Amino acid sequence: MAKVRFSIGRSARASVDVAAPLDSVWGLIADVTRVGEWSVECRSCEWLDGATEAVPGARFRGHNRRNATMWSRTCVVDEVEPRRRFAWHTVPTRLLRDSTAWSFDLRPEGAGVRLTQSMQVLQIPTMYDVLFAAMLPQHRDRTADLEADLFRIKQRVEATPGPAPE
Repeated sequence: MAKVRFSIGRSARASVDVAAPLDSVWGLIADVTRVGEWSVECRSCEWLDGATEAVPGARFRGHNRRNATMWSRTCVVDEVEPRRRFAWHTVPTRLLRDSTAWSFDLRPEGAGVRLTQSMQVLQIPTMYDVLFAAMLPQHRDRTADLEADLFRIKQRVEATPGPAPE
């Protein structure tokens, strides 16, 4: 009988159509201090080192909780193309030696936005891979989590009235 080894998913991607102005969607996803409003796992974030907005090189810390597991990660913003793309990665540490890249891509579609969230594991030691997969079974395939994040973003921005017509 073959031995089963758990492993986290190395990448995932999900998209949703949002019936809201591009600026509203961008305003929610590019402000990391609002992540707790829509993330399945990240409860809050704060900018570090005096940063106040998403620009390449800016750092922020995310505070996460899943099941009974809690952890924090420092992240670095990699790309910011306003109203089109926001990307960052987690910074490996002595304790958490893995790193994952995350991104949002926005594409105008009709009166709304096609929003895509992606993640890709950049590095993870084998021991951490098995441990994380055992402790956080949802990490074996992150697609459902990304879909849940996008659904919450969609609900949030579609429920918020846009600017009044002039």
